[in-house]
Amino acid sequence: MEVYLDNAATTVAFDEVIELCGKVMREDYGNPSSLHNKGLHAEHYIRDSKDIISKILKCDPKEIVFTSGGTESNNMAIIGAARAHARQGKHIITSSVEHASVKNVMEFLKNDGYEITYLPVDEHGIVSIDALRESIREDTILVSIMGVNNEMGAIEPLEEIANVVKESGRDIIFHVDAVQMYGKLPIHPKRIGVDLMSVSGHKLHGPKGTGFLFIRDGVRILPLIYGGNQQKGMRSGTENVPGIAGLGLASKMVYDTIDETMSRMSELKGVLVDGISEIPDCKNNSGDAPHIVSVTFKGVRSEVILHALEDKGIYVSSGSACSSNKPELSNTLINIGLDNDAAESTIRFSLSRYTTKEEIEYTVEALKELLPTLRRFVRR
Repeated sequence: MEVYLDNAATTVAFDEVIELCGKVMREDYGNPSSLHNKGLHAEHYIRDSKDIISKILKCDPKEIVFTSGGTESNNMAIIGAARAHARQGKHIITSSVEHASVKNVMEFLKNDGYEITYLPVDEHGIVSIDALRESIREDTILVSIMGVNNEMGAIEPLEEIANVVKESGRDIIFHVDAVQMYGKLPIHPKRIGVDLMSVSGHKLHGPKGTGFLFIRDGVRILPLIYGGNQQKGMRSGTENVPGIAGLGLASKMVYDTIDETMSRMSELKGVLVDGISEIPDCKNNSGDAPHIVSVTFKGVRSEVILHALEDKGIYVSSGSACSSNKPELSNTLINIGLDNDAAESTIRFSLSRYTTKEEIEYTVEALKELLPTLRRFVRR
């Protein structure tokens, strides 16, 4: 049996999305900037996807800019906003548990003269609202907080954050990295008070290399890419029409059944958590997101568990981000209070609409079988 439980890293594309992308590449391959019919047909796919996404978000289609994914969207939002408002101030607030595509952008801006405040989180990964309120200054121009944490599934209180930003009385932009939120939970950025929101297509059964940035009407950011003035100059370059079409279709398919799918995933998450809780010396770090389970398996390094599960056809991910050359502990796990040993012994399981109860039960049984052996092996 093959069990894929690394859906927070990427998801398999819907068959319908694959077919549509192929059709666009084979038949409707015109440049959407061309004035002939081939170009007009291509442009229709872009317009249709904007319509689909704007209805989901309850926003205007002109507030959607298509990108190559979450990383580009985060870069565009944060750097674009910082540079557009540099005269107003150079202070930015973010959390201590952000994805690398936010964290590393902040480090880049720090080297460019910006001051970054990193908000603490509690043991559940939730940002401190009091710390946010205390951190806002006269020169604060941007607050960037993720919607759902990619490692342990904490759902951040976006509406409370937006209210604090608004109550400050200052012209502060609120950006949300919604890569692990869009397609998993309902989200209406304008109702909440979000100004910029980043999304990636391959997290919701869409094509890789696709995504978008929601830019609320009236919010000013500077583009990162200059050229032929496509997408009203916000993101120049010929649009990825097959990918955009696939992203729109994937969004529609996901949100057409969002309540049913999330309810089912929550049930499966419960089965997984309950099963693992029967194994000694395990700590559940999971937040409330329906698709992410984070567990620390005391006494065994995550890479060892990962490869032992892989031998049984089960694919998960390590709770700590590392490379073969420079191991690095997960910021998220350390900031929720885990020590180094625990952070190095944490596994993330992430579900999708295709995950089955049989797969979850198989995974639990595999863990119950493997862990006693692995712990004996590492014991000195």
